[in-house]
Amino acid sequence: MTVSYTLKVAEARFGGFSGLLLRWRGSIYKLLYKEFLVFIALYALLSITYRLLLTQEQRLVYAQVARYCNRSAELIPLSFVLGFYVTLVVNRWWAQYTSIPLPDQLMCVISASVHGVDQRGRLLRRTLIRYANLASVLVLRSVSTRVLKRFPTMEHVVDAGFMSQEERKKFESLKSDFNKYWIPCVWFTNLAAQARRDGRIRDDIALCLLLEELNKYRAKCSMLFHYDWISIPLVYTQVVTIAVYSFFALSLVGRQFVESEAGAAKPQKLLEPGPALGDLDMYVPLTTLLQFFFYAGWLKVAEQIINPFGEDDDDFETNKLIDRNLQVSLLSVDDMYQNLPPAEKDPYWDEDSAQPPYTVATVAESLRPSFLGSTFNLRISDDPEQSLQVETSPGPARPVTAAQTPLLSRFLGVGAPSPAISLRNFGRIRGAPRTPHLLRFRAEEGGDLEAADRIEEEEASGSGDEAQEP
Repeated sequence: MTVSYTLKVAEARFGGFSGLLLRWRGSIYKLLYKEFLVFIALYALLSITYRLLLTQEQRLVYAQVARYCNRSAELIPLSFVLGFYVTLVVNRWWAQYTSIPLPDQLMCVISASVHGVDQRGRLLRRTLIRYANLASVLVLRSVSTRVLKRFPTMEHVVDAGFMSQEERKKFESLKSDFNKYWIPCVWFTNLAAQARRDGRIRDDIALCLLLEELNKYRAKCSMLFHYDWISIPLVYTQVVTIAVYSFFALSLVGRQFVESEAGAAKPQKLLEPGPALGDLDMYVPLTTLLQFFFYAGWLKVAEQIINPFGEDDDDFETNKLIDRNLQVSLLSVDDMYQNLPPAEKDPYWDEDSAQPPYTVATVAESLRPSFLGSTFNLRISDDPEQSLQVETSPGPARPVTAAQTPLLSRFLGVGAPSPAISLRNFGRIRGAPRTPHLLRFRAEEGGDLEAADRIEEEEASGSGDEAQEP
């Protein structure tokens, strides 16, 4: 059964996740404790052997081997390989869940399209939705161990009411080397076509809509089957597993507290660099154990969710989904068909603006202003010139030169027009463009300061000419 803790983290509070650390079911402790105990036992065995059973010369040789193993372990790109693999597995895990077929849309279309309050109409609707549920049961038997244990044979499927004896005979008489979960979908299409000929489906549009929803349902069944068929390449899983196991195999030897390189009596921990920390002999490698807990736990997470159709604590509850799908689909196409409550005026019939009431616990939310957009309260400049509309005329495209690129012109030594100057020239609604003229002036001058002075003089003379014009 899936472990759900959504309510526990509904609000962010102090130590919100800390309460989740004490859970056992579905926890990392339950997944990892066996490997963790094995790692601690092997480390303790090597430590006792080094401290009590080896001679001084053997200790020196072991210390050299430990240093070599520690340096070699650092060369394994464990974080990169493992992180990318777990991301791939998590994305695949969620995609598999969204591929589980649910009959909600299909049952609504059946209830709206297949008419008749008599026994024949009721039989058609129930049979159509039963065929859809039968297809999902057949494909889930192929991918989920829980469903297969519940329906080990086709006789169990018949006894559960998903298939009749005659349908079972038809199903088994069709010989195919491949999975036959699609057969109920073909039965569905033939029965829907017969209902259209009998007038139970009143037009071709309704039939088309019904078949479109069935195709979506069948596509999910097919996708679920192909997720089970096509796994993550085995070579990638092997690379990640070997990387993790190799890293901690080297850490068993390399992370031991051994004597210093000079052969002094003081022990040295190779995991921590620097002489100050190297003098400590802690006997228990805390950082190495934490590293094992994180990396090996990461690998265990991928191992658990790479196939979510098993019997782990966090695997999908496929049997519950089958029960839910059958119950709600039969209810919608049978008991709820044409069984409507009377239409009544809503409480806001005569009101211009509907405002549902709040409770005392939520009334503070009604005092908050509604969100109208991120730029709704943006302050605009009061300068009227900034609000003038400027007419632009399309012209032929010109190649971009170094002088028109400020960043490039700094390296090439070419003066570029200032954005402010360009905007002022652009703001002259009826004036002739002056940018080429300014560019010629800037290109002729060598220094930036002299070019800027000439631009200002040119603009001043241009403004005087415009003032003298009648």
